[in-house]
Amino acid sequence: MDCRVLSVQSHVVRGYVGNKSASFPLQVLGFEVETINSVQFSNHTGYEHWKGQVLTADELQLLYEGIKLNNVNQYDYVLTGYTRDDSFLDMVVDIVQELKRANPNLVYVCDPVLGDNGAMYVPENLLPIYRDKVVPAADIITPNQFEAELLLEQKPKLSVVFQVMNLLHSMGPDTVVITSSELPSPLGDQYLVALGSQKRVTEDGTMVTQQIRMDIPRVDAVFVGTGDLFAAMLLAWTHLHPNDLKMACEKTVSVIYHVIKRTITYAKEVAGPNRRPSPAQLELRMVQSKADIEDPGIVLNALVL
Repeated sequence: MDCRVLSVQSHVVRGYVGNKSASFPLQVLGFEVETINSVQFSNHTGYEHWKGQVLTADELQLLYEGIKLNNVNQYDYVLTGYTRDDSFLDMVVDIVQELKRANPNLVYVCDPVLGDNGAMYVPENLLPIYRDKVVPAADIITPNQFEAELLLEQKPKLSVVFQVMNLLHSMGPDTVVITSSELPSPLGDQYLVALGSQKRVTEDGTMVTQQIRMDIPRVDAVFVGTGDLFAAMLLAWTHLHPNDLKMACEKTVSVIYHVIKRTITYAKEVAGPNRRPSPAQLELRMVQSKADIEDPGIVLNALVL
């Protein structure tokens, strides 16, 4: 498999978020990953201190021009995540559209990072760009419930799953995964619910839709980089199981489960009894999870709706 991914995300020296969270797992699974770092920080911003630089739209264009001048701007996938600057986001979409003109089969995977739990943590002027330009250009999106509501400019009842998914599909993407929602889980309030929907055309030209839900155990800790890992693994497993969203989501969520379980076990051990682990201790145990990334044991099953 010679599959090439352009990943435009943040970079940290210490720890695993953005490109650091996406690149290693994708490479382990056989993907060639080329990265543009939207920011370069010492560590993620959940620490007490952080320093670094932010890439401007002009600098992004300069990097892309260098790739293009050497005629090495051929990609199978583009993956994007957290961005804070409107002109930078506009430039990302322009690059995606140019790459799609060169390769109509290119798949754009977008994690539309806008906020969570009712609060935005990016500038509000990014929302219309995501809504009007980014999501229509995307093939796969991974919003949480709050982000889905922002994109739709309404709060549709998630209990009517088909309605929500069809509204998001109508914006452009063929595959939509709502990574977390407020839907009640039949397993109790210690679980959160994820939802997925994939539209595809069969060999005889028929449009079919597969929709799934997953009940995922909550963990009493704050992890950073899991959303970036989720989007990267969904890219990988939908590539390896293109017509089976159920399997792709089960493998994606199981990778996250194994990484988080290993991380929290390590963090509690290092922190000591009755002490809350620090951000440094809760950095994802990515390298130590290599075997689980390559061949995740399925620990959570998806229900086909």
